[in-house]
Amino acid sequence: MAAVKQQVEDGTRMQAVTFAVLVITYLSLNSSLNLLNKWSLGVYGFRFPFLLTSCHMAFSFVVLAPVALRESWESHRRTLEKQWKGVVYIGSFMALNIALNNISLLDISLTLNQIIRSAIPVVTCVLAIMVESRYPSRQELTALIMLTFGVMLAVWQGTISGKPYAIAFCLVGTVCNGAMMTFSGKVLNEKLDVVRLTFYTAPVSLACLAPFFWAYERERFWAYLPSHSNGVAFIMLVSSINAVLYNMVHSLMIKKTSAVTTTVLGEVKIVGLLLLSAMLLGEGKEFTLKMTLGCVLAMAGFALYSHTKIQKYRESMVPRVISLTASGTGSAAELAPLKGGEVGVLHRGGSGSGTTPPPRV
Repeated sequence: MAAVKQQVEDGTRMQAVTFAVLVITYLSLNSSLNLLNKWSLGVYGFRFPFLLTSCHMAFSFVVLAPVALRESWESHRRTLEKQWKGVVYIGSFMALNIALNNISLLDISLTLNQIIRSAIPVVTCVLAIMVESRYPSRQELTALIMLTFGVMLAVWQGTISGKPYAIAFCLVGTVCNGAMMTFSGKVLNEKLDVVRLTFYTAPVSLACLAPFFWAYERERFWAYLPSHSNGVAFIMLVSSINAVLYNMVHSLMIKKTSAVTTTVLGEVKIVGLLLLSAMLLGEGKEFTLKMTLGCVLAMAGFALYSHTKIQKYRESMVPRVISLTASGTGSAAELAPLKGGEVGVLHRGGSGSGTTPPPRV
């Protein structure tokens, strides 16, 4: 029994290490992609977000094609016959999220944009109830609300402005982001792996984004390209590699946890970057009392959410045994969790004997 218990503990420890590596990889790729896009679109002057994202989608499809196409066409046909609605939803919502958010930034302050998009965990939670019938506990809902308001306070710089259409686009884009996350979780839970999901959704997103590039960026890009050809090639290649890795890890995070948990990690990343900038870049003087309270509230919400998830995980790992007891002329079987230190023993009342099978984990 001691050997079995040790195996369970080793397995749990290995799962924890694997999950920690996954989270670190996810946050690293998320941050590097955001920084690279910000540098490209802002500092370098490559102001073609629809073209850049279209390039990411096309690159993902081309790179993953050799892996995905190792399976037979018949296998892909069966998968798409079953999952095509989810694939179309995910690809479309991803493209709409990017397009509407980028358009909204033309006539909305970045602060208001970030405040609106801070509500993504709550939006995803509501959509998970509607799409997947996943109802949060009271503690989880409280933690999500605390986290959302904390991030809103932390990113609010005191001034917000925006035209009505831009605010509406940002709101709709936020809902599209939550919908994309929710449908990704639903499809991944139905045994579709992350490679095929990325491979299938990339052409859908590309088809949705292409009209925006054609309408808003095509003429400006052809005028910009001749004098910046080397920089354009570098940006498209490096950011595309980062994007395809991030998209796959992002899907894996949703599959291993949930859409809501993945958005929670994204919110914590925002607060973490604010705190790191204050400590490492000397921006602590810019921290107001409001921002400090926001960071504290957000981290408290994250701690509460994490505690709730860890509790549920521990409960799911409690070994259970079947206890058979005879009552009168009949018998009843009930499934009961082991108490601390107990050994999985199968009891049979009235027989005067018992057997000791291995515990079921």
